[in-house]
Amino acid sequence: MVPLPYMMALSAIVFVIGVAGFITRRNILIMFMSVELMLNAVNLAFIGLASRLGTMDGQVIVFFVMTVAAAEAAVGLAIIISVFRNRETVRADELNLLKW
Repeated sequence: MVPLPYMMALSAIVFVIGVAGFITRRNILIMFMSVELMLNAVNLAFIGLASRLGTMDGQVIVFFVMTVAAAEAAVGLAIIISVFRNRETVRADELNLLKW
């Protein structure tokens, strides 16, 4: 069994990698994957804490987070494909869809 501090440290490292990827990259696909990485880091923290506390609460929350992440992935990828087909770019700096 993995000790809780190791699991929380791994979760924090994965979350920081996701935040760094989201902030530094301008490619929408990379930003999207970084958000998914952050969600997985939070899921890892929930599982570690649920294991430590001996309850199923964290695992139930992870189930709902994964459900929302799957729906977000489907809708997000559809939006990215639509933007790419219309603008022929996936760089966030070059998109100005909401500007007047």
